[in-house]
Amino acid sequence: MNAMKTTLGATSTTDDVLGTMNLRGKRVLVTGVSAGLGVETARALALRGAAVVGTARDLAKARKATEGLELTLVELDLASLASVRACADALVKDGRKFDVVITNAGVMAAPFERTADGFELQFGTNHLGHFVLVNRIASLIADGGRVVVVASSGHRMAAFSLEDPNFLHSKYEPWLAYARSKTANILFAVEFDRRHRERGIRATALHPGGIKTELGRHVSDGSLDAMLAQINAALAAEGRPPYQWKTIPQGAATSVWAAFVARAEDIGGRYCEDCHVSEVTAAELGPTSPGVRPYALDPANAKALWALSEELVGEKF
Repeated sequence: MNAMKTTLGATSTTDDVLGTMNLRGKRVLVTGVSAGLGVETARALALRGAAVVGTARDLAKARKATEGLELTLVELDLASLASVRACADALVKDGRKFDVVITNAGVMAAPFERTADGFELQFGTNHLGHFVLVNRIASLIADGGRVVVVASSGHRMAAFSLEDPNFLHSKYEPWLAYARSKTANILFAVEFDRRHRERGIRATALHPGGIKTELGRHVSDGSLDAMLAQINAALAAEGRPPYQWKTIPQGAATSVWAAFVARAEDIGGRYCEDCHVSEVTAAELGPTSPGVRPYALDPANAKALWALSEELVGEKF
């Protein structure tokens, strides 16, 4: 690895990470390419010659957002399993392999809503939609390929609830639902990695950083300010500097790093942030403390979530 790449960190951009890398001959699937990190991820890879297939719920919006980029767009609404299955079936029928799959799309802190299949929106979109998509196209992932799951430091707010994933018996809290869905993303990567590493396929999850994108559309400015004040007070109490927002190119950096720069054996079944593999830290630490919480990487939790997910979607993988 060259010297530039050994000094990557929180402020590194996609261009810092990939430099002059030539990705011709590589084929990548990126979900959520109609705004923010998905567009930047697709841009950074396509400009270096990768054949990028991008998914979006709103194809017209995605076309506008990716104007000037050479990529293929396919329709995918993660909140509808019929749409997920149709998208996966079309990719399988096409038959071309993917070197990397980046599950980037998602929703955050949304008001209570159910998906077309009756799942709580954030769990259904962020986890179950991707669970079905990636498993249905697993045969298309080339030996030695990678699955990069965009999760979040939000997982530090809550472990996943196997008992009440859809908030049928407990009060709905937007941030709690988001946190659980992001923990689910990490657990999915852990179990997918275990199941496919014999083919050299490695899966990893990551936190992109705090970025002001469309993902925050459900969060009012007032509640965001209050949340930031709370975070900064906690950081000050820990003797750490105030919270830093990332730019979109900085936010997408860890995705492309995990896809093409990091060593597969270092990231497989792990969680990354700031272009590094994260330390596992105590479960009882507050959400501002860095690192990944042990419940999110627990193999037993990962297997239990996988079994529950299969049961909920009515499909075995």
